[in-house]
Amino acid sequence: MSDVETSTATLEPTTAAGTAVGIGASGVPPEGNADAMSAAKESLEDYTLRFAPRSYRKWSAGVVATSALGGIAYLADFSIGANIGIAYGTVNAIFGIIVAAVIIFATGFPLAYYAARYNIDLDLITRGSGFGYYGSVVTNIIFATFTFIFFALEGSIMAQGLQLGLGIPQWIGYAVSTIIIIPLVIYGMKTLATLQVWTTPLWLLLMVVPVGYLLLSHPESIDAFFAFTGASGEGGPNLASVMLAAGVCLSLMAQIAEQIDYLRFMPPKTADNKGAWWRAVILAGPGWVIFGAIKQIIGLFIAIYLIAKLDPAAASSANEPVHQFLGVYEEMMPAWLAMTLAVVLVVISQIKINVTNAYSGSLAWTNSFTRITKTYPGRMVFVVVNLVIALILMESNMFEFLNTILGFYANCAMAWVVTVASDIAINKYLLKISPKVPEFRRGMLYAVNPVGFVSMLVSAGVSIAVFFGAFGSSVQPFSPIFAVGLALVLPPVLALATKGRYYLRRTDDGIDLPMFDADGNPSDAKLLCHVTGLEFERPDMLRSGQDGPDGEPQFISSLALSTDKSGELVLPAQK
Repeated sequence: MSDVETSTATLEPTTAAGTAVGIGASGVPPEGNADAMSAAKESLEDYTLRFAPRSYRKWSAGVVATSALGGIAYLADFSIGANIGIAYGTVNAIFGIIVAAVIIFATGFPLAYYAARYNIDLDLITRGSGFGYYGSVVTNIIFATFTFIFFALEGSIMAQGLQLGLGIPQWIGYAVSTIIIIPLVIYGMKTLATLQVWTTPLWLLLMVVPVGYLLLSHPESIDAFFAFTGASGEGGPNLASVMLAAGVCLSLMAQIAEQIDYLRFMPPKTADNKGAWWRAVILAGPGWVIFGAIKQIIGLFIAIYLIAKLDPAAASSANEPVHQFLGVYEEMMPAWLAMTLAVVLVVISQIKINVTNAYSGSLAWTNSFTRITKTYPGRMVFVVVNLVIALILMESNMFEFLNTILGFYANCAMAWVVTVASDIAINKYLLKISPKVPEFRRGMLYAVNPVGFVSMLVSAGVSIAVFFGAFGSSVQPFSPIFAVGLALVLPPVLALATKGRYYLRRTDDGIDLPMFDADGNPSDAKLLCHVTGLEFERPDMLRSGQDGPDGEPQFISSLALSTDKSGELVLPAQK
């Protein structure tokens, strides 16, 4: 059963209205009404463009957290750990992993909290955290890029497994790993939650048992692990190598956006569930990086074991997860069973993460396209777009250039995420210049806010220039420091310089009902949207710029407003 079907309680009052559906209270179909209706109906499954209402959020904190963590079952971490270890040695790789994990956790925490507390995705958070209504489109593109890069990476790993285990040529494996995902992302959060919860125990068993076996049966491998110097030949820590390793790991910073695509469905925080609520937010939010760092170190450990056990030439495939786990499984069981389990692990892992990549990427593309064109083409259009781009990357053998691709992308991801985190932590809570309650609705925000928009462009631009050696080879390894440092400092500087004037175009949305309940959670009071004829919860609504036939106020959802091409329904700027 799809999520649209499970939401019939929301649709029934509208369908009962017959031909009145989608007609404004004035009796005139507003311009862009067909797009508004299309977006309203389809978004019931995933809330692509807006706040996730309480009436839909029926999962417990534990189920949401498990679903979110299921999305980090990807095997790319094993490849990343192996690649940076082979290049820079164990000590530098581990320090790099730790540096990246600390930065990712610290910046991810405020974002995860805002998503769970206010039930909005990272794009909506970004809009009100220094970027403006249209300014956050560029960050959506950054995130969409993240989803198809990592979809391609995971698809490549699955193709390697299919080739090794079943003899399927890699180019066919790339297509199989792409096509298999499409049916699973059609129905949104409900299907994804079920998939993640049911596959996680088997995935954990297949991953943890062989690593535990290796540690117990070959304790000498631990000494070889810490003694490994890699291609650099460095036995001790080297700051440049540590930062180069950290830069690759920091490419995963945008993963917090995928965690948030689950966390926005958290139940309301109350006195009764406060402890469970916070545990879920921390564990499934910034806490994802703890599991990611562990996987990176495990990937490096297995790769070094295989190189030492076989010969240095094993390094050519020791960074491929299917070869890593196959090598360990073969020590535990017959070859045929080892091969079977290795392929099963790769396929399960790939499906678990790539349904999330495809889902989150489609949300990002749809959101941006709808805002720019005021047209809603349907989320599935962008599921296909995202997967086609990923397939092209796979067929281009992007796996061979993994470190370079991830190192470059990391600069963009860091600039975006750290800018938003800086605005929340410093501008909202410390300086109190940025409005503490996130705003995302059209008409309430300026088109572009220079505080976040300029901060991100400057920090990304400078760090990318450093990454490509524009300031010399001695500075080149430290591009992550430039990205994080500038993105942390520039938002408060620009907020003070502009005196916060570009955050809100309006402070009054024209509705007298309170936005939050007694516990501080978004209100579940409902209002009728005069454009679609559907009821939406209070945080999703604002007064329409068009009054009723007798001059009475009418209300419009943020969803319908996003497809208003005339602009007549947008409230004027507040003086």
